[in-house]
Formats: sequence, structure tokens, C-alpha cells
Amino acid sequence: MSNTSSKPVVKQAAKAAEKLAESGKAVERTSEKLAESGKSVEKSTKAVERGTKEVVQDTNQQVLLAADRTLLAIERTFAAWIRTGLSSLAAGVGARALLEEVIPLWLARTTGSVLVVFAGFCFIAAVWRHLWRPVPPPGLDLRPIPRGLLVPLSAFLLLVAIAALIGIWAA
Repeated sequence: MSNTSSKPVVKQAAKAAEKLAESGKAVERTSEKLAESGKSVEKSTKAVERGTKEVVQDTNQQVLLAADRTLLAIERTFAAWIRTGLSSLAAGVGARALLEEVIPLWLARTTGSVLVVFAGFCFIAAVWRHLWRPVPPPGLDLRPIPRGLLVPLSAFLLLVAIAALIGIWAA
């Protein structure tokens, strides 16, 4: 009787052993997948670190280039103010000379004076806009035009405008 009663137990033990073996294989497969995932995460982390370094380098380069563009824009603005002032100065002197015989003398002088005063304003604004910078630029690759050159140039042009204004009313 012990022989017949042990058969179902042996079968159950065999089934249990098979399930245990299958579970062991599943655990091995899961472990292999986890190891592969770990390697993949490690590769991704290294790639992100490399990419972050490249992004930081690209960003630094972009900041330097933006600072150079800003400097060039400031200098273009200075040149535009000076150019506008010179045009207004010439127009003021020309208006006085050309309008003298066409309209009353006081109106020709006033017209010329307004244009010359505007020229003086442009020369002052050029220096003020060039020297006043809300944010100092970071390291530049370009050298800015020396301030010691721009201020005397604008001061000289302002003196020319004052002389032209005196000449408009004196003649």
C-alpha cells in the first residue's frame, strides 16, 4: 500500500520540481534582462553626459558669438546716430542758404537752427547710447572701438554744430 500511495506524491514532487526548474529559468532570464537594461542605462548615461558637455560647449560658443553681435550692433547704432547728425547738420546749413530768398529770413534761420540743434542732439545721443550699456558683455572676441576716440570725435562734431548755429544767425 505504501507503493501506491507514494506514486501520487512522486508525481507531485516531479511536477513541483519542473515548476521550480521553470521558475529558475524565468529568474535567469529576468536577471539577464536586468543586466542588459543596466548596461543600456549605463550607455545612455554616458551618452547624456557627453551630450551635456557638448551642449554646454555649444551654449558657451553661442554666448560669445551673441556678445560679439551685440558689440557690433552697438557700434552700428553709434555710426547711425553720427550719420543722422551729419545729415541734419548739412541740411540745416543748406536750408538756411537755399531758403533765404524763398521764405522770410527768420523762417529760414529757424528751419536751419532746428536741423542743426537736432544734429547736436544726435551727436550727444550717439555717445550716450554707446557708453551706456545695461548689461556688460561677457568675454568678447572682438575689440570695441576705444571710447577715448569716440567721445572727442562727438565733442568735435558738437562744436561744429554750435559753430554752424552761430553762423546761421550771424550771416
